[in-house]
Amino acid sequence: MSEHSDVCLEERWAHLRFSIVGPLLSAPPKDGELKPALEALAQKLWLHPVSGEQTSFSFPTLERWYYLARDKRANPVDVLRKKLRRDRGHQRSLSEKVKEAVRVQYTAHPGWSVQLHFDNLVAQAKEDPALGGVPSYSSVKRYLRGNGMFRTRRLRGGKKQTAGQVRAAERLDTREVRSYEVEHVGGLWHLDFHNGSLKVLLPKGEWATPVMLGILDDRSRLACHVQWYLREATQELVHGLSQGCLKRSLPRSLMTDRGSAMLAAETQDGLRRLSIEHQPTLPYSPYQNGKQEAFWNQVEGRLLAMLEGVQDLDLELLNRATQAWVEGEYNRAVHSETGQAPLERFLAGPDLLRDSPSPEDLRYAFCATSSRSQRKGDGTVSIESQRFEVPARYRHMKRVHVRYAPWDLTRVWLVDPASNKALSSLYPLDKANNAGGQRRRLPQGVPPPPAEAASSGIAPHLRQLMTQYALTGLPPAYVPMSDTTNANTNDPDSEENKR
Repeated sequence: MSEHSDVCLEERWAHLRFSIVGPLLSAPPKDGELKPALEALAQKLWLHPVSGEQTSFSFPTLERWYYLARDKRANPVDVLRKKLRRDRGHQRSLSEKVKEAVRVQYTAHPGWSVQLHFDNLVAQAKEDPALGGVPSYSSVKRYLRGNGMFRTRRLRGGKKQTAGQVRAAERLDTREVRSYEVEHVGGLWHLDFHNGSLKVLLPKGEWATPVMLGILDDRSRLACHVQWYLREATQELVHGLSQGCLKRSLPRSLMTDRGSAMLAAETQDGLRRLSIEHQPTLPYSPYQNGKQEAFWNQVEGRLLAMLEGVQDLDLELLNRATQAWVEGEYNRAVHSETGQAPLERFLAGPDLLRDSPSPEDLRYAFCATSSRSQRKGDGTVSIESQRFEVPARYRHMKRVHVRYAPWDLTRVWLVDPASNKALSSLYPLDKANNAGGQRRRLPQGVPPPPAEAASSGIAPHLRQLMTQYALTGLPPAYVPMSDTTNANTNDPDSEENKR
């Protein structure tokens, strides 16, 4: 093969022809010397542009090349280029009926392999003689690839595609995929979970598949924090992300997939409170988080490969080995794409990182906020099927807003939704302690009235009604009972009673 095998065939032929007749163009032969010069070139051996073997070219061929290149109206290299075939890009071995059958078959089954398409075409040709003969496997493969009919991922279990899967497939087919990289360290972090290929031994004597949480910086590829857990849940995500922020500072944005832990209220509210923009990938589009996928290859190919000989691998040993590998090898090894070690590129900047809050502030940030009805009887609210006491100074509030993480009820806060600030900590109801009978004095929300206002007479509103009724001039709408009537009614010897 030629040393220029990476150059297209037409370009290699043009370079060879120009190298042969080019000297005759730069130093034109005198009259009567052209024929001997071409005959001398015909006696020489040249490297064939395809096979790389030595070959020679005839006098008429060299003469034709010379006169084509001598034309002043054209570029010599362009005119010496090998002419394209008229049927280039068209496969004559495939009839129009076969092509149509391939297109219909691919549309119905985009997840089939090339071999499966070919086998079904052969079977279809036997059933339908009008289809004609089916060309070779290579011809069918070239036609599929030449027309962009690549194999797509098939769903397991024969399930129908959801609406999200259909939209993701349409976007992948109609939109180009490009590599990207932000310009600043801390401008974008990637976060994802990965199921490990090795199992760990639990204290109960059971085997479990560990799940790794990995957080990478987009620009530097630095592993901000990596840790193994036993499940993929919101608690583990918050635990790992908080450690990454404490070690590397706060990023500006975070890219994740649309897992339940990533879309949980605690995660979403925490990112908003920390002013971290959340950039979820499109559903069923893992290629958008390709840097994270490349990191998993390193984890499986190097880290876990070196732990295959450990018989009693537990979670604690796995995490210790992981931290040593990440900080000692991965973050310090030169990255093939950036040409720098992730740690070196991370420190070189430029960066958009912000100082991380304290652990307590991070704990307060990654909590969900919800409203609860306060029980008037004992001033408590129900959280995760457990009652918490509300301070007496807030007993007038019918509904209160509380902030908490469902996996840790040792920290529950009563918050002001307007200012987003914690008003007080709430603690679980302790019935045994309350049985002692000691009670705090209730704070007086309304000050007592002054002494002179203790007896105010008729209320102002009633006085106003009485005045308005008197102005009408009408007598009272009732008949008062006189003293005489009362006396006669009560005397048993009166004439009225005798009757």
